[in-house]
Amino acid sequence: MTASAKGANRFCSDLLAELESRGTPPNLVLSADTGVEKPETYDYQVMIAAWMAARGIPYEMVRYVPRRFKHRPPYYDILANVLTNATLPSISLGGKSCSLKWKAAPQEKFLKAWTPAKTAWSRGQKVVRLTGFDASPQDTRRYTHAASITNDLFDTRYPLREWGWDRALCTARIEAVGLPVPPKSSCIICGAMKPDEVRTLPAWCLRLIVLVEARAAPRLRTVEGLWRRSTRTRPGRMTDFIRAEALLPETEIDAIIRDAPADLVRFQDIAALVPLAERPALSDWLETFNAGRLTR
Repeated sequence: MTASAKGANRFCSDLLAELESRGTPPNLVLSADTGVEKPETYDYQVMIAAWMAARGIPYEMVRYVPRRFKHRPPYYDILANVLTNATLPSISLGGKSCSLKWKAAPQEKFLKAWTPAKTAWSRGQKVVRLTGFDASPQDTRRYTHAASITNDLFDTRYPLREWGWDRALCTARIEAVGLPVPPKSSCIICGAMKPDEVRTLPAWCLRLIVLVEARAAPRLRTVEGLWRRSTRTRPGRMTDFIRAEALLPETEIDAIIRDAPADLVRFQDIAALVPLAERPALSDWLETFNAGRLTR
């Protein structure tokens, strides 16, 4: 037996719908939560999880769990990670390690402990991973890179490409089974977001963007902010875009920049004096920040 698993970064509703209709649903649907996806992505995750449960399709959401915090408050998502280290997500610094750390690694870890996978490997078989890259030009570029990577434990298949489905056909298949088309997935502090995506974020997400850039600002040398460098169409700092578009009041932006990073450092310094087992997590400080109690 070869166990099959499928990554669900966009929840791949098109692939799921077609496989289920053919009577060949995956043995497992697996996705990774960075902890700071867009609100509409979490709403979709709840809906599609219920759809899968009704059809008996096993689904697991996994997360990367840090183990070492030194003298720092514990953190459990990418937002708290960058705030702790006064930095930006790696994509804003020219890298890709945030995706590897917060998405790929926890899925790989889960699969290596998954009983059907271990059974397959004990028989000398590979686990078949189904990935939802379609036949559109954008996904073709992603596929070209991914297909060049070999793995001793996994064989990867790309059914949407095998069927010749582009993005339009994928959308039509999702709608045909009565499902909404999933929103574009990304972290709310991702440098890959387009200006229109930032415009649609709720105010509490915009406040976190301002916070992240303010916290990292003293240490930035080669980039301006989450968008790296200014272009003709947008600034390098999302904060400057948020200010120019009046997405948040100027007084609120200024208060976050002025007060929040210093208050966060004080919180870290106090937490460092507390034994790890009793130490408050960074999420405690973020709860206070999100409630607006630091910037009034």
